[in-house]
Amino acid sequence: MFVDSIELKLSSGKGGQGCSSFRREKFVNKGGPDGGDGGRGGDVWFIVDKNTDTLSHFKGKTILKAQNGRPGMPRKCTGKTGEALHIKVPPGTQVIDKLTGEVLLDLTEDGQKVRFLKGGIGGLGNVHFKSSTNQRPTYSQPGKPGEEKEVRLELKLIADVGLVGFPNVGKSTLISKISNAHPEVANYEFTTITPKLGVVSIDEYRAFVMADIPGIIEGASDGKGLGIEFLKHIERTKTLLYMIDAANYRDVVEQFEALHNELQNYSQALAERPFAVALTRIDAITPEEANEKMGALMDTLGCSANDGLAKFGADEAYLGSYNESETNPRFVMPISSVTGTNIKPLIFALADVMNK
Repeated sequence: MFVDSIELKLSSGKGGQGCSSFRREKFVNKGGPDGGDGGRGGDVWFIVDKNTDTLSHFKGKTILKAQNGRPGMPRKCTGKTGEALHIKVPPGTQVIDKLTGEVLLDLTEDGQKVRFLKGGIGGLGNVHFKSSTNQRPTYSQPGKPGEEKEVRLELKLIADVGLVGFPNVGKSTLISKISNAHPEVANYEFTTITPKLGVVSIDEYRAFVMADIPGIIEGASDGKGLGIEFLKHIERTKTLLYMIDAANYRDVVEQFEALHNELQNYSQALAERPFAVALTRIDAITPEEANEKMGALMDTLGCSANDGLAKFGADEAYLGSYNESETNPRFVMPISSVTGTNIKPLIFALADVMNK
């Protein structure tokens, strides 16, 4: 089960009670106070673990608490420190204050370890309160309480390339063909209902991560469909790849503008991210129709035909564009995941964009 948001109440451990005792041994007259201090309460730590990719292991849990410190003991023995609470989360997890909405932690690096709440200090034993005027103190300190915080954990996947498109335009087919991801592929809309990550190999030594999210529909930024719930998963991507369906009943320019508007409404920063465009499912139409639609798309985006595509080995039967400068769109390319048309050039072009 994929879970990307969870609410928790976190508490560090309370400090242990100080001990009130007196030394009692044979041949030791008036041994005096010897009560030890209470142990410190356990801390709460967040640990980033790349072997986890969801927050589902917190499902059904509402309160997580570190262990309390143990009470102090006679003979000036300090109580045992409470066991710390280690919370493992996947990379890309944000810890947000439930009451104020403030982002307290942004955990992105594998192996990152952050202390979130400190345990309470243990109370002092009665040995600390002896003096010339009070040689037999009978009191000790209670331990201090730990810290508490109500938080919301939100997962935003970390990927290099994020796929953006309407439902059923071939996003899942593409990521299943070029990466190790195995999303469900079927001939109906909203086949993908949870985000998927796939590692795409460029060559023997290089690779990048691609994210596939559920299809976006018009009004997604206002809560329609599944889009707004998962748009946050492409907020961290370096590059966006717009997937425009060549065989769709909607005009290709209309598709692009609708998708771009939804991203703008959701986040202006996301809409200004470096992006490229792939015209998908060209196997379902004739090359002439594909070139006609590519021409309309490139005219709208201000691209020149076939600029720079030759170095990636793109199919010369189809129009395309590659932008050598760092302005959007970085390239426009027709592809077919079913026949494999321009799939390798697409991978190399995406890698080139990320290198820049």
